[in-house]
Amino acid sequence: MGVSARAASRHASQCEACHLRIRTSTGFNKIDALRRKAYAAANFMSELLNSLIELIRRTSAEIPGDVHKVILASLENEKQGSLAANALKIVDQNIALAKNKSQPICQDTGSILFYVDVPVGYDQITFAETAREAVTLATKKGYLRQNSVDSLTGKNDGTNVGPGAPAFHFHQHRSAEVSVKLVLKGGGCENVGAQYSLPDDALHANRDLDGCRKAILDAVLQAQGKGCGPGVLGVCIGGDRATGYELSKTQLLRLLDDRNPEPKLDALEQDILKTANELGIGPMGFGGKTTLLGVKICAANRVPASYFVSISYMCWAFRRQGVLLNGVSKIEKWIY
Repeated sequence: MGVSARAASRHASQCEACHLRIRTSTGFNKIDALRRKAYAAANFMSELLNSLIELIRRTSAEIPGDVHKVILASLENEKQGSLAANALKIVDQNIALAKNKSQPICQDTGSILFYVDVPVGYDQITFAETAREAVTLATKKGYLRQNSVDSLTGKNDGTNVGPGAPAFHFHQHRSAEVSVKLVLKGGGCENVGAQYSLPDDALHANRDLDGCRKAILDAVLQAQGKGCGPGVLGVCIGGDRATGYELSKTQLLRLLDDRNPEPKLDALEQDILKTANELGIGPMGFGGKTTLLGVKICAANRVPASYFVSISYMCWAFRRQGVLLNGVSKIEKWIY
């Protein structure tokens, strides 16, 4: 082999080695990228799991500040030594004990309702899977009672997870923010929710706001002390039977001291609250000045043939909390 041939051969070998190093390096880079991606995903789910467990614990054990403030104001408003005042004192003592011991405020930890606002492209499937795991672990820790029963067999597997449990309401928005709100809604207050189809001849309620007023006040009268009052009403005027109830529950996400931006609905909220507290039903139905702690009303479009008024009742053990999560799903801020 001549000099030029040997040089060409060495050059070819060097090129092949160079290409091998590049391919190997590229392969390792791809593997590293996959490993980093897998690690990031695992870390994301781990942080999300921890955040959701803490959200469940705090929601179950601690009354939101806006609710506690209204309960204390109601206690001051009741006649000292009355059954109503004594009932509210016991409520306040229960609130303190639950928070100090980090135990459920009520033995019925209720239906588990997640309201999740996420950016476009957020992995909702992973969130739901992680939330179910968080619910199961929170139940094992005692933050939630074993509270979910198979409707066909009557069996309770102790996980609080099954068809429709927990419930998820996802909403996409263009913000990068991830907001998770949780409501634990007990069975006693859920049982006294109501839905009216107007006109209602028995109530002399027509298809107008006065008819809605009559329907809402009738729901309060029918509930009496059975919903663990004093309660909070979430109301939707309009919609269909399903969306009416769904939207009525979203009103329970509002702060008790906020005001409705729609003047007609704001006036109706204040009127219902004042009138209901003059009915004399009182806490637990023992009489007194505090039948309701708040009233929150929204309206939704309806079809001409229907006019529904859907009312969700929340008990005094108003378990509602929320968090903002950062990019790795750690809790960045508490909403309530």
